[in-house]
Amino acid sequence: MPPASPHDRQPCAFDPCEYSRQVPFSCGLDATYSVGENLSGLGVYSREILAGLARAHPEQRFRYYYRPRPLLKSLRETLPSNATRRPLLGAPRVDLFHSLSQRVDQPARRTISTFHDLFVMSGDYSTPDFRARFTEQARRAAGHSDAIIAVSEFTASQIVQLLGYERSRIHVVPHGVHAVAPSAAARENLILFVGVIQRRKNVARLVQAFEHVPAGWRLALAGAARGFGAEEQLRAVQESPRRADVEILGHLSREQLDGLYARARIFAFPSLDEGFGIPVLEAMAHGVPVVTSNCSAMPEVAGDAALLVDPLDVEDIGSALARLATDESLREHFIRRGRERAGQFSWDAAVARTWAIYEKVLAANK
Repeated sequence: MPPASPHDRQPCAFDPCEYSRQVPFSCGLDATYSVGENLSGLGVYSREILAGLARAHPEQRFRYYYRPRPLLKSLRETLPSNATRRPLLGAPRVDLFHSLSQRVDQPARRTISTFHDLFVMSGDYSTPDFRARFTEQARRAAGHSDAIIAVSEFTASQIVQLLGYERSRIHVVPHGVHAVAPSAAARENLILFVGVIQRRKNVARLVQAFEHVPAGWRLALAGAARGFGAEEQLRAVQESPRRADVEILGHLSREQLDGLYARARIFAFPSLDEGFGIPVLEAMAHGVPVVTSNCSAMPEVAGDAALLVDPLDVEDIGSALARLATDESLREHFIRRGRERAGQFSWDAAVARTWAIYEKVLAANK
């Protein structure tokens, strides 16, 4: 579903925007995951929210909190003029603290946390030890949060179901994507997958489904081969009769990824579980027709602008890929719908809605 307006929030006894203008407040954010290059989805989200808030509210002073090791690395990066660094040790001494990940060791006076996904708790995608640690961390974050931002309705429902958090205190703020100008690069008979190669990403079934695509097409897997179950996913590549047509590219820079999006004719993302699925929007913004899963958050993100498949059914995935590979008019249809869909998600909207939640939490607790 399209993101709601940043003004779609519950009315309060007085205007929270008026409250924020008249009563300055100290605002801190966990910037730990924004450090470095070639960021993960969490890192992209963190950097976009941090930069967007600083740009949209130049009158506000922000404190960026970092855990010890990222704090040292962050010294190489230039902060906005209205932001300063702080070590994240103990409870942040601010009026409102926003953890951009689902981790809150100690709360501030008012605390908001963003939950991206809970697949570690709901599926067989990690070791038992990691699942136990993750679950405890998620429960602690929920317990410390006056409000939670969920990146999708799907994630919001999981927070309620798995953590017992009150739905009325969860606010859904979808990720955004940047508009992309049409590329002059020639399209190739290339099916692109972007993501870490691990069990949850369902790469093995994608490779098997690729065998249904006519000869002359290639499959590119862009992402580091790490994480739970990576070995079994790579084994499927080695055992495929189309092995010569499958490229394992490893982790790529943003520039390299943009180049692949510009050349690919199909984007395949049959993940088993996603809290959002940024690569789906990125592909749409680049004008690449998308095949993605009919479960978790993918239908919510893709809407009717992608071919949705059962990620457990190799035949279903393969049939969708073959249809797009052999039907240019179908590809054009989903290119057009995809660009329209991507245009409904912006980082500016995510920033505006995040700020509105700050105001609401502060106003409710005045």
